[in-house]
Amino acid sequence: MTDPLTPEPLTPELESTIRQIFDRRDRDEMQPTIDAFLALLAEHPGHPEVLYEVGGSYDTAGEEQTALGYYEAAMAAGLSGDSLRKCLMQYGSTLRILGRYDESLVALDRALAEYPDSASVRAFHALALHAAGRSDGAVGELLELVADGLRIPEVVRYEAALRGNAAYLKQLDAERRAG
Repeated sequence: MTDPLTPEPLTPELESTIRQIFDRRDRDEMQPTIDAFLALLAEHPGHPEVLYEVGGSYDTAGEEQTALGYYEAAMAAGLSGDSLRKCLMQYGSTLRILGRYDESLVALDRALAEYPDSASVRAFHALALHAAGRSDGAVGELLELVADGLRIPEVVRYEAALRGNAAYLKQLDAERRAG
């Protein structure tokens, strides 16, 4: 007997099918992709990876509210690894787009805690900070991202200044939140 709380494994065949559907998508006409992922979900009901991809397809199509439910279902179904990182990031970004800034930051804070080295999570976290009116924190986050990620001479030369300014802006943000 299988444990109903343990998600169906991501087999190489299922992973390949997901990749093929994703690779064929047309961002300007997402309905065929949505339909393909919904059909795959019918074959693999409740599969976290498929739920995530359905959500991502609706999100890309501009149907953010629908996407949220699939992202939430994917996480509840046990989504893990890099797919969880992407899902948390997309979920947080979608909440931001819908104007739900506090919830967006909760999701993206979780993503940062679980995936602290993810540059994309950090960038979307900065977007959420900015949307929430926390521009000092957003710019601080982006300055750290530049200092951490751009290892070119003109950035390395000013790394200490970038990090100092980032720390100052993040401190201003923290003080404003506490005050």
